[in-house]
Amino acid sequence: MVLPPKVTPRAFERLAQINAAATAPRALRVAVEGGGCSGFQYQITLAEAPEADDIVLEGAGQRVLIDPVSLPFLENAVIDFTDELIGARFVVQNPNATASCGCGISFAM
Repeated sequence: MVLPPKVTPRAFERLAQINAAATAPRALRVAVEGGGCSGFQYQITLAEAPEADDIVLEGAGQRVLIDPVSLPFLENAVIDFTDELIGARFVVQNPNATASCGCGISFAM
């Protein structure tokens, strides 16, 4: 059985802030796609509703969605939100990645 990623309270809090300013609440969708400079890349978007087969992670009244194809790539990962000099963004800390690019969006396994 594949264990889903964990979502930090900081990530749920930031999603709640985004939704407080939105006309309709959205979920954070985290997916893995082929491409990027290291072989795979994270696709982080806002979604109106989950798909029928999505894994739904909930906290602080917010939802994070993971599709079943991406789930094995994200096993034991941590989804967080960071606000640094280079910008504020959702990030994935993935123990399965053997290499990643400088921006942290693409990775290899």
